[in-house]
Amino acid sequence: MQAIHSRSHSASYPSLRGKVAFITGGGSGIGAALVQRFSWQGAKVAFVDIEKALSEGLVTSLTEHVYPPVFIECDIRDIAALQTAIERVGRELGDVSVLVNNAANDTRHKIEDVTVEYWDDRMAINQRPMFFAAQAVIPQMKRLGGGSIINFGSVSTRIGSNFPAYMTAKAGAHGLTKGLARDLGPFNIRSTRLFRDG
Repeated sequence: MQAIHSRSHSASYPSLRGKVAFITGGGSGIGAALVQRFSWQGAKVAFVDIEKALSEGLVTSLTEHVYPPVFIECDIRDIAALQTAIERVGRELGDVSVLVNNAANDTRHKIEDVTVEYWDDRMAINQRPMFFAAQAVIPQMKRLGGGSIINFGSVSTRIGSNFPAYMTAKAGAHGLTKGLARDLGPFNIRSTRLFRDG
């Protein structure tokens, strides 16, 4: 797999060394860049994705690191499997201190073509896993005395675009982030929303 960016231009964050980061949708695109950059910082990175070949290729490209990333094949629509993956990472790598809810599917669609099944599937991919991944890492972060939950929203919620179901799901990331910040702040668990281009 070709490197996404040159490591020589990467900033250094010593506070990430040895920390456990869990990333959803880490096999390609933004997710792969996140896996790569956290690995460069010396973090113990685990990620889930449904794209097995791409994910295994990414792991192979990063095997020289002190902590090579760990890939767990998982369809995040399966909440039980997602939470089991997070629990496994906590047991095998240590409690998760950074959760990045990155996974998304921004397939374009027309309002008149959306069925109930399609709508539910967009929520099952783009919205629901954010909450349940956070739910699974909270006990681990509390044991650590703090942590960081990063939810990816989308600039499409600000400018409008041709995928209303996706935009609705990503707009929900804002409310979720605010709610998590309110309830988890006393435990030194930060909740932050970032915007992706799609």
